[in-house]
Amino acid sequence: MTEARTQQLLKAANLLLNARRSHTPIADLPPDLQPRSLEEAAFVHGIMATAFGPIGGWKIGAGSPDDIPFFAPIPRAWMQPSGSLLSGPRFRYRVLEAEIAFLLGKDLPPRATPYTRDEVMDAIASCHPIIENLESGLIDPKAVARFTSLADLQMHGGLIQGPACPKWQSIDFSKETVTLSIDGKVEVERTGSNTSGDLLRLLPYLANEGAARTDGLKAGQWITTGSWTGNTPARPGSQAEATFTHAGRVTLRFA
Repeated sequence: MTEARTQQLLKAANLLLNARRSHTPIADLPPDLQPRSLEEAAFVHGIMATAFGPIGGWKIGAGSPDDIPFFAPIPRAWMQPSGSLLSGPRFRYRVLEAEIAFLLGKDLPPRATPYTRDEVMDAIASCHPIIENLESGLIDPKAVARFTSLADLQMHGGLIQGPACPKWQSIDFSKETVTLSIDGKVEVERTGSNTSGDLLRLLPYLANEGAARTDGLKAGQWITTGSWTGNTPARPGSQAEATFTHAGRVTLRFA
Protein backbone atom coordinates (compact mmCIF):
# COMPACT_ATOMS: atom_id res chain seq x y z
CA MET A 1 0.00 0.00 0.00
CA THR A 2 1.42 3.38 -0.95
CA GLU A 3 1.85 6.16 1.58
CA ALA A 4 -0.72 8.24 -0.29
CA ARG A 5 -3.28 5.42 -0.12
CA THR A 6 -2.52 4.85 3.57
CA GLN A 7 -3.28 8.50 4.28
CA GLN A 8 -6.58 8.24 2.39
CA LEU A 9 -7.64 5.20 4.42
CA LEU A 10 -6.65 6.94 7.65
CA LYS A 11 -8.98 9.78 6.66
CA ALA A 12 -11.73 7.22 5.98
CA ALA A 13 -11.24 5.68 9.42
CA ASN A 14 -11.39 9.10 11.07
CA LEU A 15 -14.61 10.01 9.25
CA LEU A 16 -16.28 6.79 10.40
CA LEU A 17 -14.90 7.18 13.92
CA ASN A 18 -16.20 10.74 14.17
CA ALA A 19 -19.61 9.65 12.87
CA ARG A 20 -19.87 7.00 15.57
CA ARG A 21 -18.47 9.12 18.39
CA SER A 22 -20.64 12.14 17.60
CA HIS A 23 -23.70 9.96 16.88
CA THR A 24 -23.99 11.78 13.56
CA PRO A 25 -23.99 9.15 10.81
CA ILE A 26 -22.80 10.02 7.34
CA ALA A 27 -24.35 8.97 4.03
CA ASP A 28 -21.10 7.60 2.58
CA LEU A 29 -17.36 8.08 2.40
CA PRO A 30 -16.02 10.36 -0.35
CA PRO A 31 -15.27 8.26 -3.45
CA ASP A 32 -11.48 8.56 -3.15
CA LEU A 33 -11.57 7.39 0.48
CA GLN A 34 -13.74 4.31 -0.05
CA PRO A 35 -11.92 0.99 0.49
CA ARG A 36 -11.43 -0.97 -2.72
CA SER A 37 -10.58 -4.41 -1.32
CA LEU A 38 -10.96 -6.64 1.72
CA GLU A 39 -7.40 -5.74 2.71
CA GLU A 40 -8.20 -2.03 2.68
CA ALA A 41 -11.43 -2.61 4.63
CA ALA A 42 -9.45 -4.58 7.22
CA PHE A 43 -6.92 -1.75 7.50
CA VAL A 44 -9.68 0.75 8.27
CA HIS A 45 -11.54 -1.34 10.82
CA GLY A 46 -8.28 -2.23 12.55
CA ILE A 47 -7.66 1.46 13.19
CA MET A 48 -11.23 1.99 14.35
CA ALA A 49 -11.28 -0.93 16.79
CA THR A 50 -8.05 0.21 18.44
CA ALA A 51 -9.53 3.68 18.92
CA PHE A 52 -12.33 2.20 21.06
CA GLY A 53 -9.96 0.52 23.50
CA PRO A 54 -8.55 -2.96 24.03
CA ILE A 55 -9.57 -5.72 21.63
CA GLY A 56 -11.92 -8.19 23.32
CA GLY A 57 -12.14 -10.66 20.48
CA TRP A 58 -13.02 -11.20 16.86
CA LYS A 59 -16.08 -11.60 14.66
CA ILE A 60 -15.58 -13.95 11.75
CA GLY A 61 -17.90 -15.37 9.15
CA ALA A 62 -18.21 -16.52 5.57
CA GLY A 63 -21.03 -15.95 3.12
CA SER A 64 -21.13 -19.60 2.06
CA PRO A 65 -19.40 -22.89 2.90
CA ASP A 66 -16.93 -22.24 0.05
CA ASP A 67 -16.18 -18.58 0.77
CA ILE A 68 -12.94 -17.42 2.35
CA PRO A 69 -13.75 -16.12 5.86
CA PHE A 70 -13.51 -12.44 6.70
CA PHE A 71 -12.97 -11.14 10.22
CA ALA A 72 -12.84 -7.96 12.27
CA PRO A 73 -11.71 -7.00 15.78
CA ILE A 74 -14.36 -6.12 18.35
CA PRO A 75 -13.81 -3.77 21.31
CA ARG A 76 -13.90 -5.28 24.78
CA ALA A 77 -15.83 -2.25 26.01
CA TRP A 78 -18.81 -3.26 23.86
CA MET A 79 -19.25 -6.71 25.44
CA GLN A 80 -22.04 -7.25 27.96
CA PRO A 81 -23.78 -10.18 29.68
CA SER A 82 -27.23 -11.52 28.88
CA GLY A 83 -30.07 -9.35 30.19
CA SER A 84 -28.18 -6.09 29.68
CA LEU A 85 -29.98 -2.84 28.95
CA LEU A 86 -28.58 -1.07 25.88
CA SER A 87 -29.20 2.64 26.26
CA GLY A 88 -27.92 5.91 24.89
CA PRO A 89 -27.40 7.46 21.46
CA ARG A 90 -24.81 4.84 20.45
CA PHE A 91 -27.67 2.39 19.87
CA ARG A 92 -29.32 3.90 16.81
CA TYR A 93 -29.39 1.16 14.18
CA ARG A 94 -30.50 -1.72 16.49
CA VAL A 95 -30.21 -4.65 14.08
CA LEU A 96 -29.71 -8.05 15.70
CA GLU A 97 -28.09 -11.37 14.79
CA ALA A 98 -28.16 -14.61 16.81
CA GLU A 99 -24.77 -16.30 16.82
CA ILE A 100 -22.54 -18.85 18.53
CA ALA A 101 -19.38 -17.57 20.22
CA PHE A 102 -16.39 -19.21 21.86
CA LEU A 103 -14.27 -17.98 24.77
CA LEU A 104 -10.60 -18.86 24.54
CA GLY A 105 -8.91 -20.41 27.56
CA LYS A 106 -5.41 -20.65 26.07
CA ASP A 107 -3.17 -18.43 23.99
CA LEU A 108 -2.63 -19.39 20.35
CA PRO A 109 0.44 -17.33 19.41
CA PRO A 110 1.64 -17.08 15.81
CA ARG A 111 3.84 -20.00 14.75
CA ALA A 112 5.34 -21.46 11.59
CA THR A 113 3.44 -24.75 11.82
CA PRO A 114 -0.33 -24.30 11.37
CA TYR A 115 -2.55 -25.20 14.32
CA THR A 116 -4.67 -28.26 13.78
CA ARG A 117 -8.39 -28.15 14.31
CA ASP A 118 -8.00 -30.31 17.42
CA GLU A 119 -5.42 -27.94 18.90
CA VAL A 120 -7.73 -24.96 18.39
CA MET A 121 -10.71 -26.84 19.87
CA ASP A 122 -8.56 -27.70 22.89
CA ALA A 123 -7.90 -23.98 23.45
CA ILE A 124 -11.62 -23.19 23.82
CA ALA A 125 -12.74 -22.62 27.40
CA SER A 126 -16.49 -22.39 26.71
CA CYS A 127 -19.22 -21.98 24.09
CA HIS A 128 -22.02 -19.40 24.39
CA PRO A 129 -25.15 -18.20 22.62
CA ILE A 130 -24.82 -14.53 21.77
CA ILE A 131 -26.70 -11.69 20.16
CA GLU A 132 -24.63 -9.32 18.09
CA ASN A 133 -26.08 -5.83 17.89
CA LEU A 134 -25.19 -4.12 14.63
CA GLU A 135 -24.51 -0.40 14.55
CA SER A 136 -22.93 1.91 12.01
CA GLY A 137 -21.44 5.30 11.39
CA LEU A 138 -23.35 5.22 8.09
CA ILE A 139 -26.97 6.32 7.77
CA ASP A 140 -27.82 3.20 5.80
CA PRO A 141 -24.88 0.76 5.66
CA LYS A 142 -26.74 -1.39 3.14
CA ALA A 143 -26.91 1.51 0.68
CA VAL A 144 -23.13 1.88 0.32
CA ALA A 145 -20.44 -0.26 -1.31
CA ARG A 146 -19.77 -3.55 0.49
CA PHE A 147 -16.16 -2.70 1.36
CA THR A 148 -17.27 0.54 3.01
CA SER A 149 -19.75 -1.17 5.34
CA LEU A 150 -17.17 -3.86 6.11
CA ALA A 151 -14.60 -1.18 6.93
CA ASP A 152 -16.98 0.29 9.52
CA LEU A 153 -16.10 -2.49 12.01
CA GLN A 154 -18.20 -4.89 9.93
CA MET A 155 -21.18 -2.98 11.40
CA HIS A 156 -20.35 -4.25 14.89
CA GLY A 157 -22.05 -2.46 17.79
CA GLY A 158 -22.10 -4.88 20.70
CA LEU A 159 -21.77 -8.50 21.81
CA ILE A 160 -24.30 -9.78 24.36
CA GLN A 161 -23.19 -13.13 25.82
CA GLY A 162 -25.39 -15.85 27.21
CA PRO A 163 -24.22 -18.39 29.79
CA ALA A 164 -21.74 -21.11 28.90
CA CYS A 165 -23.21 -24.18 27.23
CA PRO A 166 -22.20 -27.47 28.93
CA LYS A 167 -21.03 -30.32 26.68
CA TRP A 168 -21.05 -28.07 23.63
CA GLN A 169 -18.72 -30.50 21.85
CA SER A 170 -21.67 -32.89 21.45
CA ILE A 171 -23.81 -30.34 19.56
CA ASP A 172 -24.34 -31.00 15.86
CA PHE A 173 -24.47 -27.39 14.70
CA SER A 174 -25.76 -28.48 11.29
CA LYS A 175 -28.97 -29.59 13.03
CA GLU A 176 -29.16 -26.90 15.74
CA THR A 177 -32.31 -24.75 15.66
CA VAL A 178 -32.46 -21.11 16.73
CA THR A 179 -35.31 -18.67 17.24
CA LEU A 180 -34.93 -14.91 17.51
CA SER A 181 -37.85 -13.15 19.20
CA ILE A 182 -38.66 -9.47 19.71
CA ASP A 183 -41.10 -8.67 22.53
CA GLY A 184 -42.16 -12.29 22.68
CA LYS A 185 -42.90 -12.63 18.96
CA VAL A 186 -40.74 -15.09 17.00
CA GLU A 187 -39.27 -13.13 14.09
CA VAL A 188 -36.89 -15.80 12.78
CA GLU A 189 -36.67 -19.57 13.24
CA ARG A 190 -34.01 -21.53 11.38
CA THR A 191 -32.05 -24.78 11.57
CA GLY A 192 -28.39 -25.26 10.68
CA SER A 193 -28.42 -21.78 9.20
CA ASN A 194 -24.92 -20.45 9.82
CA THR A 195 -23.85 -19.25 6.37
CA SER A 196 -20.28 -20.57 6.70
CA GLY A 197 -21.54 -24.16 6.72
CA ASP A 198 -19.25 -25.74 9.30
CA LEU A 199 -18.81 -22.84 11.69
CA LEU A 200 -15.96 -24.58 13.52
CA ARG A 201 -13.80 -24.25 10.40
CA LEU A 202 -13.63 -20.53 11.10
CA LEU A 203 -11.58 -20.97 14.27
CA PRO A 204 -8.48 -22.64 12.77
CA TYR A 205 -8.64 -20.12 9.94
CA LEU A 206 -8.49 -17.25 12.44
CA ALA A 207 -5.66 -18.91 14.39
CA ASN A 208 -3.58 -19.58 11.26
CA GLU A 209 -4.33 -17.40 8.24
CA GLY A 210 -5.53 -14.58 10.48
CA ALA A 211 -2.45 -14.51 12.70
CA ALA A 212 -0.72 -11.77 10.70
CA ARG A 213 -3.54 -9.38 11.63
CA THR A 214 -4.46 -10.69 15.08
CA ASP A 215 -0.88 -11.09 16.36
CA GLY A 216 -2.13 -14.40 17.71
CA LEU A 217 -5.25 -15.26 19.67
CA LYS A 218 -5.21 -14.77 23.42
CA ALA A 219 -6.87 -16.39 26.41
CA GLY A 220 -9.92 -14.37 27.43
CA GLN A 221 -10.77 -13.29 23.90
CA TRP A 222 -14.14 -14.08 22.34
CA ILE A 223 -14.68 -15.37 18.81
CA THR A 224 -18.16 -15.06 17.38
CA THR A 225 -18.83 -17.08 14.27
CA GLY A 226 -21.45 -15.36 12.12
CA SER A 227 -25.19 -14.92 11.92
CA TRP A 228 -27.75 -17.72 12.02
CA THR A 229 -30.73 -15.41 11.65
CA GLY A 230 -29.83 -12.71 9.15
CA ASN A 231 -30.55 -9.12 10.19
CA THR A 232 -33.54 -8.44 12.45
CA PRO A 233 -34.37 -4.83 13.39
CA ALA A 234 -35.50 -3.97 16.91
CA ARG A 235 -37.41 -0.95 18.20
CA PRO A 236 -36.52 1.37 21.08
CA GLY A 237 -37.86 -0.10 24.30
CA SER A 238 -38.01 -3.63 22.93
CA GLN A 239 -36.66 -6.87 24.40
CA ALA A 240 -34.91 -9.49 22.28
CA GLU A 241 -34.30 -13.16 22.97
CA ALA A 242 -32.27 -15.72 21.01
CA THR A 243 -32.79 -19.37 21.94
CA PHE A 244 -30.76 -22.27 20.55
CA THR A 245 -32.06 -25.82 21.03
CA HIS A 246 -28.94 -26.98 22.85
CA ALA A 247 -26.58 -24.00 23.02
CA GLY A 248 -28.84 -21.95 25.28
CA ARG A 249 -30.57 -18.60 25.55
CA VAL A 250 -29.50 -14.94 25.60
CA THR A 251 -31.53 -11.75 26.04
CA LEU A 252 -31.11 -7.99 25.84
CA ARG A 253 -33.25 -4.89 26.20
CA PHE A 254 -33.17 -1.51 24.50
CA ALA A 255 -34.01 1.65 26.40
